[in-house]
Amino acid sequence: MISTARLSFEPWGTLPGGDPVRLYTLRNTHGMKVAISDLGATLVSWHAPDRAGRLADVLLGHDTPDAYYTSPAYMGGLVGRWANRIDGARFTLDGIDYALDRNENGNLLHGGASGFHRALWHAQDDQGSLVMRLESPEGDAGFPGNVDVQVRYTLDDDGTLTIDYKGVTDAPTPLNLTSHPYFNLTGEPGTDIRGHMLTIDADAFYEVDAQLIPVQLADVSGSAFDFRHGAPLGARLDWPHAQLARAGGFDHCYVLREDPAHAGQRGEDAVRIVARVYDPGSGRELTVATDQRGLQCYTGNGLAGEPGRHGATYQRYAGMCLEAGAFPDQVNMDAPLCDEAILRPGQTYRQVTQYRIDVRG
Repeated sequence: MISTARLSFEPWGTLPGGDPVRLYTLRNTHGMKVAISDLGATLVSWHAPDRAGRLADVLLGHDTPDAYYTSPAYMGGLVGRWANRIDGARFTLDGIDYALDRNENGNLLHGGASGFHRALWHAQDDQGSLVMRLESPEGDAGFPGNVDVQVRYTLDDDGTLTIDYKGVTDAPTPLNLTSHPYFNLTGEPGTDIRGHMLTIDADAFYEVDAQLIPVQLADVSGSAFDFRHGAPLGARLDWPHAQLARAGGFDHCYVLREDPAHAGQRGEDAVRIVARVYDPGSGRELTVATDQRGLQCYTGNGLAGEPGRHGATYQRYAGMCLEAGAFPDQVNMDAPLCDEAILRPGQTYRQVTQYRIDVRG
């Protein structure tokens, strides 16, 4: 193992083709540690204390790189070029029609079958932060343009993991990146997230069709989707609602409130707290802050039977994702939303999202 005060790395197996995979670990001064693989720039584990100071892993995951490579769950991966779904795996840009990889019911999901979550990223230590880079060639999953992407992971002493994304291109192309960690704040294998309390700072969400493509905006008021003042996930998952029945739980994008002073801006100045998750049993609380307009809430509806760590098998609702980014299928929405989803030469894609884990008394 090679290490600095904050960052260490070690070999972590190989891929089916024989390529070596490494595991990088960020630490803070309070014993918290986050492990990240260069396979998919994947968040593999996050050991955080409960109210008694006991450390436990609050992320779902697999034991080997091969399991991450073959899994359909995008467990902890950085997904792109387009996070979430694109209807019909097609879009039109500057008068040209593009056909993409159809990897879910005729649609594109999370960048296609060989998206960023299955790529080997180039990693380096930058003053205690982990910086990973990836070159995505023209035609990758059908997308135009060569794209260079960088992501920086930094773990602070207050328990904040900052994920800072940047991207550039040599031709107009959609770009929408996110991280896909599954959180279970109990830190106990075999539990689910039904007892977690969720708060989301959003007045509206996108209703979806049978293929989970957004069809229209809906007000959260008076519905199972209203988490503005906090609510237990279990009770809301049991709420009789056609959208919950359609998705098997929550798999919907919320339209986040924006700070009027920074509306439309991206970067650190526009980051604001948008969601909280609290586990009463352990006292752990996850705070999500981002500069993005959308937040996908996914309650692990499809996890049943997914292999977990140490030979375990996950069940439905074993973990939940809060994925910041653009809106699903935004590239096919009306202007100006579709235009905002396009990165052009000379521009820099930017996204900053922070996950912080601390403890309530």
